[in-house]
Amino acid sequence: MGALSRRIDRREFVAGSALAATALVLGCNRGNAASAHGAAPAAAADGKVAIVEFDDAGRRLRTVRVARFARSDAEWRQRLPPLSYEVARHAATERAFTGPLLAEHRKGVFRCLCCDTALYDSATKFESGTGWPSFWQSIAPGNVVESRDRTFGMVRTAVSCARCDAHLGHVFHDGPHPTGLRYCMNSAALRFAPAPGAAA
Repeated sequence: MGALSRRIDRREFVAGSALAATALVLGCNRGNAASAHGAAPAAAADGKVAIVEFDDAGRRLRTVRVARFARSDAEWRQRLPPLSYEVARHAATERAFTGPLLAEHRKGVFRCLCCDTALYDSATKFESGTGWPSFWQSIAPGNVVESRDRTFGMVRTAVSCARCDAHLGHVFHDGPHPTGLRYCMNSAALRFAPAPGAAA
């Protein structure tokens, strides 16, 4: 009876340890997912960041220094649609081939849904076949921030908005010329602003 009790105790200990280890790993993954895009752009002592402004036709206007756009998590949850909140504020990913901007081909600018910063010009959009809007470059290097994302056992480069830190998607090195890059973005984190006179 004593030996049987010891065997059961050992089994329970091993099972409990495995469950604890699994919970720890999953917990770390959730934490990484939420903070993967948390690398903030270099800000001056006044807390401002330099953003290049563009009109909806994609014409460069000027570089401005603006305060980082910040809201509480509760405010973001209230202001954003549920999917956009999960994607932009908690680094979720929309399902492939479901985003409304995948088929958007008009001339215009793709802007951050959270703060309206210009992110991508429609002239750099291409059909990647992946199920997400894809671009071969950002509209201005300083308008987006790239950071290391180690979630799900992979090493990827996450992309976020430089002004409000909204998670946008990831960038990969399998895109077309001239950059060879594929900025794979979530429609849920973007707003399309058509150029004046763009066909509906």
